[in-house]
Amino acid sequence: MKVILLCGGCGTRMFPITEDKFLLDFLGKPLLQHQVEIARASGLNQFVAIVSPKNIARIEQIIQKIPGIEVAFALQEEPLGIADALKSADSLIRGEVLVVNANDVFESSAYAGIIAAAQKVPASSYMLGYQVKEYFPGGYLQVNSRNELLHIVEKPEPGEEPSNLVNILVHLHNNPESLLDYIGTVQTARDDVYECALDNMAGDGHKIKVIPYNDFWTSIKYPWHIFEVMEHFLNNARPYISPEAHISDKATIEGKVILGDNVRVFENAVIQGPVYVGANSVIGNNALVRGYSHIGVNSVVGYSTEVKHSYIGDNCWFHSNYVGDSIIDNDCSFGAGAVLANFRLDERNISMEVEGRQIDTGYDKLGAIIGRGCRIGVNANLMPGVRVGSNSLVGPQVCLSQDLGPNKAALPESRYQVLDNKAKLDEGKRQELLRRLGN
Repeated sequence: MKVILLCGGCGTRMFPITEDKFLLDFLGKPLLQHQVEIARASGLNQFVAIVSPKNIARIEQIIQKIPGIEVAFALQEEPLGIADALKSADSLIRGEVLVVNANDVFESSAYAGIIAAAQKVPASSYMLGYQVKEYFPGGYLQVNSRNELLHIVEKPEPGEEPSNLVNILVHLHNNPESLLDYIGTVQTARDDVYECALDNMAGDGHKIKVIPYNDFWTSIKYPWHIFEVMEHFLNNARPYISPEAHISDKATIEGKVILGDNVRVFENAVIQGPVYVGANSVIGNNALVRGYSHIGVNSVVGYSTEVKHSYIGDNCWFHSNYVGDSIIDNDCSFGAGAVLANFRLDERNISMEVEGRQIDTGYDKLGAIIGRGCRIGVNANLMPGVRVGSNSLVGPQVCLSQDLGPNKAALPESRYQVLDNKAKLDEGKRQELLRRLGN
């Protein structure tokens, strides 16, 4: 059985994060590598990776590091959805196939459940269904009493969901050639050709079995979903401190902490797990890193900086900063005193505008989301939920309360005056103060 990994899409809701979601690093590995290793541990070792022109080199580099698997590649020239991706791999899709979204994170029990169902109950296709408690921007499933698909509705408006059962894109198809035939007959103006094809198959009497799945699952649709993935991997990791790490005997390390090679932890630093710190990074004097924080390689959490529940990429630098509940991409630096605020004064949940709609993130504590290569000046303040596009600059003392696009600079206006200094200091007063300090 082949696993078809969908890696050719484009994350339109992820601003300001520009990296493909499955290429984000967690615990020192790209998410895609975690996905392949989970499948391999489930007995699956044949893969077809459907890739785009911009990411094929990076994906090939990742795949080459994973032993014991066979991988073929298909190129999807444009990010035109799942159906187009499968058509681009037409010649490689024969026999039983598992179609998997590389941006979804789930347990190995997902593979075990769907494979076991396929061996037990004959059907044309099988798909996982997951019960949600709140709106999720994905496909919703209607099933009959035998858990067979009646309809699939892709991305209904909030409040118009036909059920609370959402589609997890782990689908097993016994006859993918028939599925491709249905794809070829779909007429729709939306990006839901694949879902319409499944809906038409069900309508024509093809049995599509929906398999309940109740273990961990999340799909990275919005930037703040990175937190859920980060927490999942930290929860399932074991504490580990590399023998090549250098930790001051005056530092404090508590709980589940993972420190990579050549990590340095200086005097009076405190790390309270769950925390991951990548290779060659530095936790400076009096720094505090706590509460589900994930720091990439070659980063410096400098003197008196606090990092709380944040995902920080590679090559990031901090000095006397507060970083709360924030997501920071690679190659960013922060001047002394810069603060990423994470809590509204009215204590309400934090919303963000995505594709013209205000989306409730579900978090009442959420800091900044900062794209790659940004610079934040001394004493700058970023308000809760503010996003900063890649390669942008927030000047010193700026209080940024609105999103900043990529390649922009938010600079303070100069309002002070330069005058002659006419103040006369009383040297006696200074001496009196010194005398009091000595008593």
